[in-house]
Amino acid sequence: MTHNTALPLAGVRVVDFGQQIAGPAVAMVLADLGATVIHIDPPRGPQWDHPANAVLNRNKLCLRLDLKSDAGLAQARQLIDQADVVLESFRPGKMAALGIDFSQLRAERPELVALSMPGFASNDALRREWKATEAIVAATSGAFTDMGFNRVLMGLNPSFSPLPLGSAYATTLAASSVVMALTSREKTGRGDLIEVPIAAALMEGLSYNSVVIEDMPERYLTMREHEIAHRKDNDIPFDLSYTDLQEYLDPFYRTYECKDGRFFYVVCPSHRNHARRALQALGIYDELLADGLPEVTDLHQPIAEWDGETSIGVYPLPKKWADIVSIKMKREFLKKTSTEWGVIFGEGQIPGAPHRTTQEWVNDEHTNAAGLIVEVDDPQYGLMKQPGPIVWLEGKAEAMLSPRPRRNVEFADALTALQVVTDQQVVSRPAGADIKPADGAGWLAGLKVLDLTNVIAGPHSAAFMGRFGAEVTKLDPVTPLYDPLIGTLFTFQTNMGKQSALVDITTDEGREAFNRLVRSVDLVVINAPERQMKPLGLDHDSLQAINPGVLFCRLDCLGGPKVGPKTNYIGYDDIIQANSGIMSRFGGKQTPEEHAHLGTLDVNCGFAGGLGMAVSLYHKLKTGEATRSRTSLSAITNLAQIKFAFDYEGRAPFDEASGREVLGNHALAHFYQASDGWLFVDAEPCELDKLASIEGLAGIVEATDQAAYLRQAFAAAPVAYWIEILHGADIAAAQPLAIEQLRDDYSREADGTVGTERGSYAFSVYNDHPSGHRVTLIDHYSIRPAEASIRALRSTEAFGTSTRPVLQAVGYSEADIDSMIERGIAGTGWGREFLPS
Repeated sequence: MTHNTALPLAGVRVVDFGQQIAGPAVAMVLADLGATVIHIDPPRGPQWDHPANAVLNRNKLCLRLDLKSDAGLAQARQLIDQADVVLESFRPGKMAALGIDFSQLRAERPELVALSMPGFASNDALRREWKATEAIVAATSGAFTDMGFNRVLMGLNPSFSPLPLGSAYATTLAASSVVMALTSREKTGRGDLIEVPIAAALMEGLSYNSVVIEDMPERYLTMREHEIAHRKDNDIPFDLSYTDLQEYLDPFYRTYECKDGRFFYVVCPSHRNHARRALQALGIYDELLADGLPEVTDLHQPIAEWDGETSIGVYPLPKKWADIVSIKMKREFLKKTSTEWGVIFGEGQIPGAPHRTTQEWVNDEHTNAAGLIVEVDDPQYGLMKQPGPIVWLEGKAEAMLSPRPRRNVEFADALTALQVVTDQQVVSRPAGADIKPADGAGWLAGLKVLDLTNVIAGPHSAAFMGRFGAEVTKLDPVTPLYDPLIGTLFTFQTNMGKQSALVDITTDEGREAFNRLVRSVDLVVINAPERQMKPLGLDHDSLQAINPGVLFCRLDCLGGPKVGPKTNYIGYDDIIQANSGIMSRFGGKQTPEEHAHLGTLDVNCGFAGGLGMAVSLYHKLKTGEATRSRTSLSAITNLAQIKFAFDYEGRAPFDEASGREVLGNHALAHFYQASDGWLFVDAEPCELDKLASIEGLAGIVEATDQAAYLRQAFAAAPVAYWIEILHGADIAAAQPLAIEQLRDDYSREADGTVGTERGSYAFSVYNDHPSGHRVTLIDHYSIRPAEASIRALRSTEAFGTSTRPVLQAVGYSEADIDSMIERGIAGTGWGREFLPS
């Protein structure tokens, strides 16, 4: 299968031994970007027999090999001998036991990039041999017990979600690592041996759920947090209904019922312009001003110094004003349909969107017009609607919008496909005796990045580059756009390792400073819709005129490879969760609920932004061409929902596990209460005989109600007993853990390392954090190369800390800088306190 040579990874040869989701998804991303991929299944076919395989294996040649036979092993080795990249997703050591040892392969061919994606880390002595299914990794990593304030108040613990988040995060992280390793290889000739444990990827993806800021000021606590504390202190049951829970939500961050009986999600907290536009669109802004709605000039001052009791643009609003605003907003939303409000908010540049199902998302006019959904004529399912690419380069995405269907081939055809690419290759990297020795440098050492982003996804993408050696300058306005909760609190993770400078680029002098900074870097990144690029001077021609060859990356909300009717709508993670069906699945269609993990899509969009930047870097090294890489929250929701985000004639109903009461995918993959706590079992119907071989479960095959039988059986013994005997029968099982427990067990004082040697879980405690608080964060530890280094990033510095050295580095004198600061063209801080009290 020869790929379009215009695509950036054309000429890269991949052998994909992956099964389930994560491994095949990485190879899918590489194939979408132009790589030639051979996918290998065992003799009986894929371990996971699911229509999603039509998505995961598009653009690939697929064949079956028996690696337990001499002939099959020899054929596999022949394919690998022709490859640039080889990847697998089994338990640690399994491939080596079959005769394919990645370390040995790299000793023979140091140019090879080898990727392993085990469920748990190979250095996790406790769990490395576990049968690490998606749900087992999630349960062990706290993803089913830390499901947010809503579930706490409703008394629901554990909860269940069928989203394959671990695989989704691991896909972008691992694909990024492969492309970065290929980029570095162009300079050194060396590949690398990389491990990306899915548990570690999940923890990095859920990083905002594991952060602890000790003695955090009360102003940042939401109404839900206050209610949780009140109930704990007064021994009140956690039994709120869904309806009652809504009144504990901020009016600018909640769901409203509309005229058509459907629902609309508003996400306008922390940004006073967005909140004001929303109130004006609803026709209640003047009414609220008449009611005395206060306005605070500087939200970054301590509350004690505010010139009012609160303000729009503050999150969370105090209950008094939250109640007043919510009542009026509920009244107005009932006057128009959810679709009508969608247009009003979208065209008005107000973050909000109607709740829709995944089926509606896949068949939506915008997603199809924008290339977020593409059509593939699959040999098994016929014409399918499938997710589009998760990253692309502007001007080069057209070939990605017509993916080739997966094709089953024989060994000779697969080998020939690789050899054809080999014969056409022009090798420009060092080879043979010219391959450079491993020096332990980061893949991106020396790269300079200018970061113009805000909130989570964009800043996360630039911070992601830092761990590989990139030097990142974070440029923000002198006057902040967001309140401190989003504008400051989130940066404790997103701005690690960056130099922070404040410059007003709307002035002529500020613009000149910006131009100098652009000339000093290799890459510029922003999160904003396309309509803002020319006014900001960030279109391709303007940037190239300032710095010929500079690369550019853009992340946004609803953008795709092509223009659609909603391309320029603005929004956040939660809006795409609502519009793409995640919330309707998690809470139920009539009671939609945000997926409990903060930054569920945002963080992965950041990782995808890093992947896009790596693709641009690789492409420039190969061709000399400066490109603009792209991704969006909408592209990433498709990856998070890859098990569901497709449609075709005759498709089974969209009836996957959904709603608050669901505790598993089916009776054999479900939470059960043992005698001393909860247990998650993740078996398949084909494993009934294994279950029946276990003492106490012999009647499972004959049971007419499997769930009732297992409830009674598991209640008879403790969790540890069941896990031991289930593991002994090779049945996936785990005790659900809380993130708090993982933090307690796996935290250490920050020591300048990134935790890659510490198994599947690693947290660092920063006792001397610049905020003045003791802060605990998950490590940047999921990508583990054997040769390249991963850098431990320093704590986030306060805004404007590096304004002077950043401006000095681009030619400004001390006198120049003093003058710019005095006149407000540059700044050295947003307030006296980093995290205002």
